[in-house]
Amino acid sequence: MKLNKLFYGILMGCAMLIGTTACEDDDNNSNGELVLDAPVVTDIVDLTAEVSANVIVSPKDLESGVVRVMAYGFCYSTSPAPTIYQNTVSTYLNDEEVSQPILPNTNGKITAALEDLERGVVYYVRAFATLYPNGVVYSAETQFTVGEPTELDTYKAPGYADSYTDIAGWDQRSQWNLANVHDPTVMKADDGYYYMYQTDASYGNAHTQGGHFHGRRSKDLVNWEYLGGTMMSAPTWIVPKMNELRALAGLPAVTQNSEEYGYWAPCVRKVRSGLYRMYYSIIVNNYSMDATRSDASGERAFIGLMETSDPSDNNSWVDKGYVISNATERGLNFYNWSYANCYYKWNAIDPSYIIDKDGKNYLIYGSWHSGIAAVELDPATGKPYTLGNWWGNSNADIASYGKLIATRQMGNRWQASEGPEVVYNPATGYYYLFLAYDNLEVAYNTRVARSTNIYGPYVGIDGKDITTSGGDLYPIVTHPYKFNKGFGWVGISHCAIFDDGSGNWYYASQGRLPVNVGGNEFSNYIMMGHVRSIRWTSDGWPLVMPERYGAVPQLPITQDELIGKWEHIDLGYSFDTQKTSSNMTLAADGKVTNGTWKDSSWSYDADKQILTIDGVELYLQRETDWEATPRRHTIVYAGYSGINTYWGKKSK
Repeated sequence: MKLNKLFYGILMGCAMLIGTTACEDDDNNSNGELVLDAPVVTDIVDLTAEVSANVIVSPKDLESGVVRVMAYGFCYSTSPAPTIYQNTVSTYLNDEEVSQPILPNTNGKITAALEDLERGVVYYVRAFATLYPNGVVYSAETQFTVGEPTELDTYKAPGYADSYTDIAGWDQRSQWNLANVHDPTVMKADDGYYYMYQTDASYGNAHTQGGHFHGRRSKDLVNWEYLGGTMMSAPTWIVPKMNELRALAGLPAVTQNSEEYGYWAPCVRKVRSGLYRMYYSIIVNNYSMDATRSDASGERAFIGLMETSDPSDNNSWVDKGYVISNATERGLNFYNWSYANCYYKWNAIDPSYIIDKDGKNYLIYGSWHSGIAAVELDPATGKPYTLGNWWGNSNADIASYGKLIATRQMGNRWQASEGPEVVYNPATGYYYLFLAYDNLEVAYNTRVARSTNIYGPYVGIDGKDITTSGGDLYPIVTHPYKFNKGFGWVGISHCAIFDDGSGNWYYASQGRLPVNVGGNEFSNYIMMGHVRSIRWTSDGWPLVMPERYGAVPQLPITQDELIGKWEHIDLGYSFDTQKTSSNMTLAADGKVTNGTWKDSSWSYDADKQILTIDGVELYLQRETDWEATPRRHTIVYAGYSGINTYWGKKSK
């Protein structure tokens, strides 16, 4: 057991100052001036217990301020009625360290941690205060026992660093784990591994030595083995296909240096046992219009396809060639290019591949230009059944390139949305369309809509139809954020949504550190792969948990564990802004005593693990506290109220 030496010194000083009467036992919990409630023991984690007690000063003394408290604390023992001559711990009043002597002018709460406890032993604990000149006041005692260890007691949080600049180089790639991840796509294969692939991006462009569409794999979604590139050189079909399409528009043939290609946003799926497909984006710069002009700008985008029967062999991916490219209605002024009047109706990047509930295959794609399109694929080839001339006179001419399923601004080529991901959840009967909004450096955030049909209409949580009417989509699923400790994360979007086959769903994306973290002016280019758990609301909306997945054992959450201090974030949309947390306290009497919902009531449905505050349902999960030092497990929540999204985590 632990005897706090500093606190012992305070007690000895008390004895010398006011005589032996100051340390006489007083088994009452009041001296007429000050009352101590019996301690409440919560959060018994491993061999440590959190303990708190209310301090109540009489009304007359609150007004006059005559109560002189020399020290607050808790004493505990394996025998009833512990005293200050046994084990004691220093404490805090209303989260502030107590300086001696103090003149309390308010009621409050003292808290402390009892450490180095033993299992299976009954402990007795009392709160106390030493007063001048009226001796020691004790509370009534509380007893508790530290039970046998659970999986939570032995839990070890992930230890890898989030700021990985010292291992960012190609020579350190075996240590990357989830370092250098951008636009991830994830699937679970027959061998039990989760496979992740990504856009060609890394801190300092370290990846360029190792091919394209780099992969890694994991059995537990926490520890990842880096595999390297799946495409070692550019596909040979790119330039011939580009010139074939240019010829249809009456443009001359060109050559292109493959070193100038952009390799973006793959999507990987298991088609069936023994067959896996990866759709990928390749961008060719400066050849979207007449190449004889020196001011030619823009890009030609292609989506291609690779297949393998064994993703564990990173070199086994076989290129199957061209799938689709940009399409446009003829008549746009190619010589006055702007983002608001861009060349292409559909921008052929950011593919998402889905086999629907009826076994039909679809490619969902698009970014910024006009919105998101869906096109049906031949299941045998993984390619569209037919494709007409990309250089059409009307929407009808390019209908084979897809049908609009989502737009942020109807009739406007400037969308500020991209990265579609479509999944079907058989438990709810809906298709879910996740979209990335805004620029990726800071503002990147994720929205979601749903539909009972693959082609839509896709509708937000507020009933807005983004297929036929367009508009800003709600709810917000992720947003730049920061809890009290740490630097927080920005640029959290372009997600992958996947499940483990047993009803557990996950959200993966990159997360970027804010600008100038630790004096590093390039810290916003640190891209850490994030994986988060998803819980589904009772009415079928996905909630992404605020803290990253760390394989915390999902033992039932009890109501007593919810009592205490939380960090709460209103995740409401604010462009280019990192939303920060505020403090909130849940009291044992079912009231919120601090924070956003102060004076509201709270209740808990243990069977559903739903905390309700002021009518808002907050869905709980055990996750890793990544900001704690050392990292540990905690409880988090996510919830919707109208178009509002809330995140939170237990801090004490």
